Amino acid sequence: MARSQFQNLQNYLRPYWGDLAIGTIALLLANMLGTYIPWLIRGSVDDIGKLQAVDINHLMQYVWLIVGLSSLMWVIRMASRVWIFGIGRKIEYSLKQQIFEHLLKLPPSYFANNSAGETISIVTSDVENIRRLMGFALLSIINSVFVYGLTLPAMILIDPMLTLLSISVYPIMLAIVQRFSGQLRDEQLEVQEELSKVSSLLQEDLNGMALIKTYAQEGNERAAFGKLNDRLLDANLRMARSRNILFPLLGGIASVSFLVLIWFGGEKLANPANTTFKIGDLLTLIIYVERLIFPTAILGFVMVTYQRGLVSIARIQGILDMPPAIIDAPDAIAIDKEKVTGKIEARDLSFTFPDAEQPALNHVSFTIYPSETVAILGTIGSGKSTLANAIMRLVEVGSDQIFIDGVDITKMQIADLREIISFVPQDSFLFSATMRDNIRYGKPQAFDHEVENFANQARIEQEILKFPQKYDTLVGERGITLSGGQRQRTALARALLVDTPILVLDDALSSVDNQTATGILSNLPQNKTVLFITHNLSAASTCDRLILMDAGKIVQVGTHAELLAESQLYQKLWNQHKLEASLI
Repeated sequence: MARSQFQNLQNYLRPYWGDLAIGTIALLLANMLGTYIPWLIRGSVDDIGKLQAVDINHLMQYVWLIVGLSSLMWVIRMASRVWIFGIGRKIEYSLKQQIFEHLLKLPPSYFANNSAGETISIVTSDVENIRRLMGFALLSIINSVFVYGLTLPAMILIDPMLTLLSISVYPIMLAIVQRFSGQLRDEQLEVQEELSKVSSLLQEDLNGMALIKTYAQEGNERAAFGKLNDRLLDANLRMARSRNILFPLLGGIASVSFLVLIWFGGEKLANPANTTFKIGDLLTLIIYVERLIFPTAILGFVMVTYQRGLVSIARIQGILDMPPAIIDAPDAIAIDKEKVTGKIEARDLSFTFPDAEQPALNHVSFTIYPSETVAILGTIGSGKSTLANAIMRLVEVGSDQIFIDGVDITKMQIADLREIISFVPQDSFLFSATMRDNIRYGKPQAFDHEVENFANQARIEQEILKFPQKYDTLVGERGITLSGGQRQRTALARALLVDTPILVLDDALSSVDNQTATGILSNLPQNKTVLFITHNLSAASTCDRLILMDAGKIVQVGTHAELLAESQLYQKLWNQHKLEASLI
């Protein structure tokens, strides 16, 4: 796992090797100056100590040189931080874009099996962890390598024994870091999982707030959220406890080296036999040890960031490594939308959902001719919606089973297929935008008169004109301010505006009364092939033909009159429909 995660890190970094190289060189220069300045201080202290009287001019030469070099070091270090931290920001941007584009390619089944809250948590929190890893942690690791690589040789040149004594506690620090590594990784994973659960519940409750209030379930939802929030708090406290033990412990042990140096260095200076070790040497070693303390103590922060990054990489790659279920065939052909007439054929079409025992579509064959309006009827679970999804390639079917204008849909480019079919599902999704923008979502450049024309065809314009802001009225998240019928008719207007040769309505008028639904169907453009999946038999009876389905099979095909005369199942459905209508 660690190897694959490291390879993923390399893949993230690959586009930014140039920035990393420049930032690394700048960081090297800054650390070279940081190593040279204490050496310069050592020389100045020893040099000034040889003078019989204080020479201010001589002293100021050292002061100005040290100030100049320190300022230059600060500028170079800031530049290195900009370059290396910039890598983290660029990777964050790239990952968010990559994840979002990949989500657009995933099938509806992915979103049915994975909560929106968890996905949002990955795109935000986990990507942010990667940014910290590729910014702060990367900078800290490179800086620590340079600090140790330049400072330790300089210290050894001054006094090898004191150097070894001062860093003798560092193996203990590394052992402690190793001890806490796995624990922090597990605790970070737990925090991320609990955060995803909280995000998921929050997202669901915000979308279902009206239902919560309707059923007076505020208390239960408050308790459910409190339970998840408590678990998140406990997970955060456990990780904070580990960090609060680790970081002070590392800092305390690192400070021991400072005390060791003062103890033994002071004894060496006080030794009359000493002729080579001077006050400037001890002062320089103290500065060098102080330079080592921060990079060593920060190992704890780097380790936590690294463990967070590993957990987040695994969660991010869980999305990115999931292949799209439906992709273009290698030899996919382009389709000219203007030349499509809208003829739909199914030839011995069969489809079974994964892990299902019975096929959802069982050897289905039919032909729908251009500009024909055909209703698909049947009981719940008869395969109607699966058929609509198959035509749209929202579920993958085998080749040579569904054809549009004689072309196998699995041989078409998916983008072209979706451009020739407008699909309106029963659960009509609206964005938190104006009515105007929701209707012209599929054609953002549409003129106002086009929006109004198709709103009129969908029988929603009169209601829009009664809104305070008319077409500029905001509908709220998922269209929460509209009724079910208004949402469905708004979605229908959006589909009509795109003006495709094929229109699929998957129970898209279920919340509309019979008279309105019949009026809408009667006024649809005559040049469209319409596939009307419905339980509304009054509206369906006005269609050119009806296809009756049961248990994934086509039972009978014909007009309303033909089915009423020949099909017992249709007679049963029609009598049930009349009874329900009489009770309204």
